[in-house]
Amino acid sequence: MTIGQVAKNDVVLGRIIRRVGPCRLPAKPARGGYFEALVESIVYQQLNGKAAGTIFERFRNLYPKGKFPFPEKILATPEAKLRAAGLSKQKLSYIRDLAAKTAAGELDFDAFPHMADEDIIEALSRVKGIGRWTAEMFLIFTLARPDVLPAGDYGFRTAVMKAYGLKKMPDASKLQKLGEAWRPHRSAATWYFWQSLDMNPK
Repeated sequence: MTIGQVAKNDVVLGRIIRRVGPCRLPAKPARGGYFEALVESIVYQQLNGKAAGTIFERFRNLYPKGKFPFPEKILATPEAKLRAAGLSKQKLSYIRDLAAKTAAGELDFDAFPHMADEDIIEALSRVKGIGRWTAEMFLIFTLARPDVLPAGDYGFRTAVMKAYGLKKMPDASKLQKLGEAWRPHRSAATWYFWQSLDMNPK
């Protein structure tokens, strides 16, 4: 079943799909680079894209040769040097915890492609600074999982409220009920609702 076929079950979603066009989510999971993707997601938390991008680039430039540093390399880097790249003390603690758990083998990235979504969320949530939302974004954009419903995402909730003309922001229970019609393509459905926030009203 395609997202277009799923949209036949939901007139509102179908209208959005026709206006937005083809879905631009990754069709295939990234080959590795999971540690880097998670570090980047931590850097981007609660910052606008431009500021976060600048900090992440400075962080990468601390380690020459064009390769993203191994967890052990980050753990061996002095805190002052990492802070100079623009990382807050809190985010630095998150990145160090991620690096430590990765280096210790507590996060088995090789197993991720074979694990269920909820098991990956549970594993990632053991890292400081990585909650359900960050884990869900990792599932959608890095692992290309097709059926993720980030019910706590503010933008998604706002888009659904506007699209359906709801009087208040839908809670997780309401979104789960609506999302049943979008299975097994809830990731794509979510992406379309995000895009709808940029559409001009008709």
